Amino acid sequence: MPEKQPAPSSHDMPQEPAQADRFCRARQARSATLLEDYAELIADLLASGGEARTVDVARRMGVAHATAVKTIARLKREGLATALPYRGVFLTAAGHALADRVRARHRLVVELLVAVGVPVEDAEADAEGIEHHVSDSTLAAFAGFLQGRK
Repeated sequence: MPEKQPAPSSHDMPQEPAQADRFCRARQARSATLLEDYAELIADLLASGGEARTVDVARRMGVAHATAVKTIARLKREGLATALPYRGVFLTAAGHALADRVRARHRLVVELLVAVGVPVEDAEADAEGIEHHVSDSTLAAFAGFLQGRK
């Protein structure tokens, strides 16, 4: 019978490649977070009012107008948005797809947090960070857990 390996203690260091990979994934998630939040907000503004003006994006993101302009320029460079003078910001097909993915991740994380007893307001706030950093395999596990509860 094979010997059971002890659970890692809080003092065990992960192997270098594994640790480097984890840090790399975290950096990539942080880099994508801003674009994902902007795409989701722009999609929501377009759906609710038919337009997403930079001033509205800045106000809802709680940032200066110049900051919103800079991030929207990055969305455009990445092929996720377009903008027309005096008409606001529009998402490309890729931008809409990104917003839809982020929204689905957000809803799933909120649903899981509420299922384990987190108040809805806290779950909504906490999901804003978690949704960008959780892996697809973890999301699948969340969905499976929630499906098993129904």
